[in-house]
Amino acid sequence: MRILVKIGGAQLEEAGPRHVLCKALARARAEGHELIVVHGGGNQIRQLSRALQLPEQYHDGLRVTDARTAEVVLMVLGGLVNRTLVASLQRCSVPAVGLCGADGGLFSAQKLERPGVDLGFVGTVDQVRPQLVRTLLASGHVPVIATVAPGRSADEGAPFFNLNADHAAGPLCRAFGCDALLFLTDVPAVLDADKQRLPLLTPAACARLIAAGTATGGMLPKLDAALLALRDNPRALVKIAPGGSADAVLQALRETTGTTFTPDSDIPSSETAETHHG
Repeated sequence: MRILVKIGGAQLEEAGPRHVLCKALARARAEGHELIVVHGGGNQIRQLSRALQLPEQYHDGLRVTDARTAEVVLMVLGGLVNRTLVASLQRCSVPAVGLCGADGGLFSAQKLERPGVDLGFVGTVDQVRPQLVRTLLASGHVPVIATVAPGRSADEGAPFFNLNADHAAGPLCRAFGCDALLFLTDVPAVLDADKQRLPLLTPAACARLIAAGTATGGMLPKLDAALLALRDNPRALVKIAPGGSADAVLQALRETTGTTFTPDSDIPSSETAETHHG
């Protein structure tokens, strides 16, 4: 199975949790799975921005990215976070290769437009050229992708775009022909009002969770990212699952772990209603 694993930057900050995560990736690879890793690094960007005394502004959870901040994002995501994760994977005998959108023309970005606000150099995935990733997978390597990329027709020296890793995961999953997209997080699953795991969620059920106030705070962007990924990959396994164990990737493939997102048409109405009772 070809699996895209999205990892949050918070899971990569400390050596201990990062090593556990790398062991989980190593075990999944040892079972014969092809792996592609996409990672974030918001906390690390924040730390360097503050050290450089750059202004911080957010809109709907997205960092407004001016030209100087875009340079920090490229340094942190494409450098510090990416190369540290690659080195950790190598120590777990995983032949990882660090990439960003510029490498091999892997993917370009276009500006993310939001009504009434200029987000600066915040982008979305534009064109993807999957050949490099396919070549790396065929040779047994694990691509580790930082979601920073140049604009498609950007001038020489123009800042790279900062892409939200959760939102970039869906289009990259589709372009790379993945069978599964796993959002590994610090929560066990999406929970109902009684704090019980929801094994299956449809877009309609997610809307009800949000309307009822059951899904709030940090869960909202996770749901949004998973639904976007499902829209882009309706035939792939899309899950939110816990990432804190040395078997996290293999466990996430099991029905008994995490929350699987599925189109509305795939779930009988009675089952959907029962899933969200209470």
